[in-house]
Amino acid sequence: MKIIVLDGYALNPGDLSWNDMAQLGDLIVYDRVENSEIMDKIDDAEIIFTNKTPITKTIIDSCPNIKFIGVLATGYNVVDVEYAASKNIPVCNIPTYGTAAVAQYVFALLLEICHNVKHHSDVVKAGRWSNCKDFCFWDYPLIELAGKTMGIIGFGRIGQNTAKIAKSFGMSVLVYSNHANKDLEDESIKYAAFDKVLSCSDVISLHCPLSDSTREIINKESIAKMKNGAIIINTARGPLINEKDLKDALESGKLYGAALDVVSKEPIEKDNELLGVDNCIITPHIAWGPKEARQRLMDIAVDNLKHFIKDTPTNVVNM
Repeated sequence: MKIIVLDGYALNPGDLSWNDMAQLGDLIVYDRVENSEIMDKIDDAEIIFTNKTPITKTIIDSCPNIKFIGVLATGYNVVDVEYAASKNIPVCNIPTYGTAAVAQYVFALLLEICHNVKHHSDVVKAGRWSNCKDFCFWDYPLIELAGKTMGIIGFGRIGQNTAKIAKSFGMSVLVYSNHANKDLEDESIKYAAFDKVLSCSDVISLHCPLSDSTREIINKESIAKMKNGAIIINTARGPLINEKDLKDALESGKLYGAALDVVSKEPIEKDNELLGVDNCIITPHIAWGPKEARQRLMDIAVDNLKHFIKDTPTNVVNM
């Protein structure tokens, strides 16, 4: 059985091992594959793993030996899952590997906005504290999270974990979700209508999947309903936000700040207008990247393939 990994570098830049997967078949791992090379690289392989390399109807038709498609991520929009299903090809994703890592990263971003830790460390090292007339100074407002409200849009595993961390900071949480589970509510976490989440939240964190109904869910109209001075965090999908509308709101002062680990097109284009906005933090899609999380991803990917080989497929998203 021939196994092809089309873009393995992001998952494993060298600090993990492919050995467990290699024991299941003849494994070839490519760090990266150009779109024009996909069919040649797949060739006669039966097992395909992809992270962001697209597997389209054309690819599936051109590579008739494909029997299994594994996505090395939670999101699977890079695969034509419906067409794969019509060919009886299961598409399996990795649903739970990054829950703790991404929720933790939400607060890494939020706390940087609240305290500007790196900036204040840099100016201390540059000598400003040594020359200061007072025992302390700060260049930006310092924000305490206790007593604030976090709005969470989308309440899957990561959203739920984010809510738990918010509670530990003394925040209350309002949740907007199409699939409300009242058992998850308590004195600090409540479901609410979308407009109420927008109007009552000091911080809004996005955790919903990208779909036709959520694309650009953050736009001029929804931002207008937010509190003046609200903060937006996005560790989910870049196209959830209309970036021009976000830029306008940040520059006008309607929003205090934003922190994005994802953008509309990745890698970010050099002319992305958010790059010039001072109160917008942008990081290169790394919330998922701690070694511990990537090892879980690797382990689940191998387990998905083992289950397929035993004819008991798991984490199937298209059947």
